[in-house]
Amino acid sequence: MGEIAPLVRRPVLTRAEELYREIGIRSFGKGVFHKAPVTGLDIADKRVFTVEPGDLLFNIVFAWEGAVAVATEAERGMIGSHRFLTCVTDKSKADARFLNYWFTQAEGRDQLLRASPGGAGRNRTLGVEKLAAIHVPLPPLDEQRRIVARIEELAAKAEEARQLRSMAQEEAGAIFSKSVGSLFDSRSVGWTASNVNEVAQSLDAGWSPQCEDAPANEGQWGILKTTSVQWCEFWPHENKRLPLSAAARVELSVKAGDVLVTRAGPMKRVGVPATARKDHPNLMISDKLIRIRPKLDMINPRFLEYALSSPQAQGHLIARKTGLADAQVNISQSILRATPFSYPSLEAQSNIVAELDALQSKLNALKALQAETAAELDAMLPAILDKAFKGGL
Repeated sequence: MGEIAPLVRRPVLTRAEELYREIGIRSFGKGVFHKAPVTGLDIADKRVFTVEPGDLLFNIVFAWEGAVAVATEAERGMIGSHRFLTCVTDKSKADARFLNYWFTQAEGRDQLLRASPGGAGRNRTLGVEKLAAIHVPLPPLDEQRRIVARIEELAAKAEEARQLRSMAQEEAGAIFSKSVGSLFDSRSVGWTASNVNEVAQSLDAGWSPQCEDAPANEGQWGILKTTSVQWCEFWPHENKRLPLSAAARVELSVKAGDVLVTRAGPMKRVGVPATARKDHPNLMISDKLIRIRPKLDMINPRFLEYALSSPQAQGHLIARKTGLADAQVNISQSILRATPFSYPSLEAQSNIVAELDALQSKLNALKALQAETAAELDAMLPAILDKAFKGGL
């Protein structure tokens, strides 16, 4: 490596009033990302270096798990801290993209692991001298370029398949939303016009203390994250463990029939409803969730869940979400209380719930199949790289 892609440092003398953009590198060959702009004052006395297109970049902390990338035109003039090594490839000997792919496949990662002494995780650091000493098996330059072109051709096909799968997921969600809306439109004649406040026994928000990152184990208390509330699906495993130093608030625990609604977060994740199917006595709602306890003599909780997911109710909520950007919006309890909907008899509500449950079951089966294909797609690039560097491409 010292002969074909030596380390090149371009120190930057930062100025307090100027803005700078730092890079980061994702592991497993997933490329460069850009951090938020910072001023020279924020950088203070940290050593930083300029990045140029074509640089072969290594994150010295996570190089051993494939945190390697090639800088593109988009990174021109950006900076990296001393934790990012910039190597400039001798173009008469090696293609930077070939080296990047080699270092992100098994043999290359193993070499980086050997060159990164220390314990597990962040205790490993790629040594500059050890990187320079790594031997890379290089075919002729034309063959390097042919291999790169073939890898990128196959990777592009995998990415196209991934995008098609994502579109299929979105379409499945749209089908469900449209079906709910059509059902409520076609059958709502003669139903009782109401709003959430009129059918709620109680409506309240939760509590968000400082929690541990891990989920609660059996018998431990946890605080539900907003991700516990998916569209008409409740995921109790999405929680954070309450530390022993904090006293649990039993009144915030989740009971069967509680309809939970997200009240803060990204635009697409606010106003999302889900119903708890059973008691979860050790799980509490956070302050980013609103809990509705319906009047059971009027409303089936699952019917209310579907009603809140309908385009009619969502239209009311979307028009009233507040916030400075789509990345962080809110709805208030008063907005949720005023959300209008209509409902039939309890017997008719149960029939509608059963009908929509059957449709959702079919869509969930489709999602499960798509999850399998996603795993296959994720495994495809490593398989391509393995084949490429064993002469199979």
